[in-house]
Amino acid sequence: MQRGKYPFIVGFLALPVLVYVVFMISPFVQTAHYSFTDWGARTTEFDYIGLENYLELAEDEVFRKAFGNSLFFFVSLPLITIALALFFAFMLNVGGRGNRAGVRGVFGSSIYQVIFFFPFILSIAIVAIVWGAIFRTDRHGLANAILMGVGLVDESRPLLFLSDPRAVKWILLGVAVWGFTGFFMVLFSAAMAAIPKDIFEAAVLDGAKRGQQFFRVTLPLLRDTISVAWVYLGILGLDMFALVYALSQGGPNFASEVMATRIYDTAFGGYRPGQFGLACAMGVTLALFTLVLAIIQLRVLRRDRIEY
Repeated sequence: MQRGKYPFIVGFLALPVLVYVVFMISPFVQTAHYSFTDWGARTTEFDYIGLENYLELAEDEVFRKAFGNSLFFFVSLPLITIALALFFAFMLNVGGRGNRAGVRGVFGSSIYQVIFFFPFILSIAIVAIVWGAIFRTDRHGLANAILMGVGLVDESRPLLFLSDPRAVKWILLGVAVWGFTGFFMVLFSAAMAAIPKDIFEAAVLDGAKRGQQFFRVTLPLLRDTISVAWVYLGILGLDMFALVYALSQGGPNFASEVMATRIYDTAFGGYRPGQFGLACAMGVTLALFTLVLAIIQLRVLRRDRIEY
């Protein structure tokens, strides 16, 4: 049995590893290769130009703006989503009326979890249609109609919402938080349910209030789960392609442009499409930036595992 162990392992893993290399590793390698060329849409031939594409990125004002917007979503999306998800998960699990143990969740918590989780399963196309209708920049948009109905907005001057450079990023952030909070609330709820109730009961007997229970008991025991959620949300914040392209197309005046939409426009759209070599350089930059930030996040949040 011992002699046949390694051939069995190799035979078992050979096909999955081959598929991963062909469909995952190979495209990354090809992208890095093309990023050092002047490959364009008008010709199948290209020359190697070294680091010129990367130097051009440093001088591209729109790419720098897209980089800043991606950094904004990278910081704000995990921070707000995790804070809300933790709050709702804690209230659903230990936020009900106090009984003798003081650890009971609110009534109907399972129903609330389904309601909060529902936005996460919606297609991005549906999300874009719904929120696009809400934030239409005329009196037919739901938000403008409500504000006009209560007299806060003049019918002749509706709010611009997604056409306002100062508001568009915050609206996109709000839609993203709305879509992801429910999933992470369920994730944190499952992690809280795995914490022995004896720990909460001991905290109650020691006189700990709800806030103290959360910050001194629940939060430290959920640190591993929070660290995973933070990295995942950080990567989602650096992407944001589907939501931005569906709702604002990176506008107005590149106010909501992110690195992913800039890559797409450089390769397939925008005012200078077909710059595949430059788009590949953008993709490599985004991949390296994501990898570095993920490593930093994991190292900052790393600690010894708590057993209970």
